[in-house]
Parts: sequence; C-alpha cells; structure tokens
Amino acid sequence: MLLPIDRRRLLGAFLRRRREQLRAADVGLPAGRSERRRTPGLRREEMAQICGMSPTWYAWIEQGRDISVSSAALARLAAAMRLTPAERSYLFELTRKRDPRESSLGRREEDEPSPALRDALNAMTAPAYLLDRLWRARAWNETAARLFSDWLGSGEPCLLNYVFLDGAARAFIADWENRARRLVAELRADTGRSPDDPALRALVDRLRTASPDFAAFWSDHAVLAREGGARSFNHPRDGALHYEQLTLTPGGRPDYKLVMLLGPRSPR
Repeated sequence: MLLPIDRRRLLGAFLRRRREQLRAADVGLPAGRSERRRTPGLRREEMAQICGMSPTWYAWIEQGRDISVSSAALARLAAAMRLTPAERSYLFELTRKRDPRESSLGRREEDEPSPALRDALNAMTAPAYLLDRLWRARAWNETAARLFSDWLGSGEPCLLNYVFLDGAARAFIADWENRARRLVAELRADTGRSPDDPALRALVDRLRTASPDFAAFWSDHAVLAREGGARSFNHPRDGALHYEQLTLTPGGRPDYKLVMLLGPRSPR
C-alpha cells in the first residue's frame, strides 16, 4: 500500500535531515570526499551507495514520490544512517512497515488507569504521575501534586500545553529550552508509532499554531525515546530542586508513561 502524500513528505524530510547530519567519517568514506562541499552532510548518491539503492530511487524517496519501499530497504537505510532505536522505530511506523528486527506489539485501549496503577502511584513516596498517549496526566500522587502545583493544580492536564503555553513553566523548569526540545522530539517518536491517531495529530497542529517555539522545534525532525536523567526545577516554595527521572511503560499499557522523580538530590 502506498503512503499518503503528507506522510511521504515527512519521510523525505526526516531522511534528508538525517543524511545532512552524517559525515564521511561516520560511514567509512575517505575524509577527502567531504571537502569543498557546498551543502552539509553526505550527498544523495553517497547515501544510496551505502544502503544499496540506486541514486534515482533514493532521491525519489527524499522527494516524496509515490513509490513503495520494502522493509528490507528501510532496514538498510536505518543501518546506513546510524539511526538510534527511537529514530528507527519512527522510520518504520511512519512508513507502515514492520521492522524485521522486531515483532509488533498490540495496543489495548482503556478509558481510565486501572485501580492497580492508581494504588502503585499512591504507594510511592517519590513524585510520580501517569501520562496517556496525548500527554495528559491521568493520575498522580500527593508528592507530585505538591511539586507540580502550577501544572497539576491548574486544571490543564496536558504536559505539553503547560510547557509551551503557560508562561510559568519557563520559570519553573530549569534549562527550559533544552527540556522543551527533548519533549518535542519524544512527541515526534509518539506520532511515528501512531501516525493515524487524529487526536495526536490535532495536538501537534494546535501547538504548532499556538507556540512559535514548538513550531521551530518540530521543524527540526528530531526523534528521541522518553528517557530519564537529571531534572531540575525552581519551586516557588521549596526553591531549587534536583531529581533523577525514571520513565517506565506499565505492563499491558504501551499508551501510558509512568514518570517518577527520584530524589531530591544535590546538583553535581
């Protein structure tokens, strides 16, 4: 089945951006071949050679032509471009193809978090909350309610709406720009896994219209998995707080993200 034009354009833009970020040394080409380049990264002809395609066929993919690309060809592209696991997953989801390295997982939809998930949240002493596929907080514990009082107490459940549309978020989240960029890259990975989800597309469209920062970050086509790491906040009552974030996917609920903030700890 051939892809609709909007998805072909996304595919072409994603591959072009990744190709432009590669250097000759990354793929084992002689360094001299990258000299005096007028455009960044590898040439289309070089990329086609590395992944075993004809230059014309590869160019058509980047141009969004109405052609079908096999899973095997996509696997070669992913390997040649040194895609991260999140980027590789996005590539296959975007093209509606199954990655030869992975088996597909079913998705079970439920309207509400299960009682077991809620009990688990309430049993945690660290701040913890549960996000659904649209980045809405569906449940949280008391320590999260205190830490994120501006967000969780505002009546706005969507984390992305808070980060990009609420001015208080810029003061509360330390290193706001870097954190915001990562969230957009994680959202793009989500859209690759659920390319036909109209609610997810509507969320992206709304944020692109309402937030120039979101629109700029989205145009970069960065893709990241939801990862943990250091998180710092400027709390209005408790001052500077530093945590280590851990994000998990609850068993049987791949559409949910369980986020925990361990600490607080001293900054390194």
